Amino acid sequence: MPATVTLERHGHVGVVTIRRPEAMNAVNAAVAGGIGEALAEADADDSVRALVITGTGAAFCAGADLKALARREDISAPGHPEWGFAGYTRHFVSVPTIAAVNGFALGGGTEIVLASDLAVLDEGAALGLPEVKRGLLAAAGGVIRTQRQIPLKLAMELALTGDPVDAETAVRWGLANRAAPSGKALETAVELAERIAANAPLSVRETKKTMHRTAALGSDWDEAPWEVNDRAMGRVLRSADFAEGTRAFAEKRAPQWTGR
Repeated sequence: MPATVTLERHGHVGVVTIRRPEAMNAVNAAVAGGIGEALAEADADDSVRALVITGTGAAFCAGADLKALARREDISAPGHPEWGFAGYTRHFVSVPTIAAVNGFALGGGTEIVLASDLAVLDEGAALGLPEVKRGLLAAAGGVIRTQRQIPLKLAMELALTGDPVDAETAVRWGLANRAAPSGKALETAVELAERIAANAPLSVRETKKTMHRTAALGSDWDEAPWEVNDRAMGRVLRSADFAEGTRAFAEKRAPQWTGR
C-alpha cells in the first residue's frame, strides 16, 4: 500500500506530503501518524532547516475524516495524542514550517495552515472554518489562533459565519504570506523555505522559539519577554554559527553553517 504521508528532502528543505487524494487528504489516524512522525524525523535531522507541508490532488486537506469519525475511529496519531489534530496542530518543532496550500483547506485544513509559521496559497485555494455550520467548534486551534494572527473582528467573521475566504482575501487579512500562480504553491513555498534554510540554523530556530514564546507575555516594556529574548541571544552568541557568521563576513565569503 502506498504511503499516506511522505517526507522528502530537497537539500536543506524537507517536504511533507499528504497522499490521500481520493479522500481530499482528509485526516484519519494514518495521516495524523504519518505527519507527526515526519515532523519528528525532520526536527531531529540537523540537515533539515525548513519544512514544507502540502497535499496532493485538488485539496490541501479537507479536515477530519468524517467517515472515520462516524465509525467512531480515533483519528489522532497512534501513541501521540499530545501532537494534536493531524499530528501537527500541537506538535511544536524547532524547524520553521510552511504550509503550501495547493487547493482548498477547510476546517482542519485551515487549522494546519494556522499552526504553520508561514503559508503560501495557490491562487485558487480557499481557507475557512465551517465548523459552526455543522454544530461543531474549530477546536484544533481555529478559535485560538485566528484571533492571535489577524484582527479580532476578521477572526470573528471567519469563525462565526463559517464562510470560506479566497486566497487574495486570506493574504490581505494576514492568514497567509502570499498567493502563488495556479499549480505553483509548492514551488513557491520551497523557494521561501530555501531562503530560510540559507541562514544560520541555530539563529533561525532561536528566532522562531523566541517569537512564539514572547507572543503572549504582555507589553514589550515588561521584563518577561526580554528575559526570554536575552536567554535566546545568549545561546546564539555562544554558538559556532555566530563565530562562523562573523568570520565569514570579515573574510568576505559565504558562511558554512553547522547548526551548532
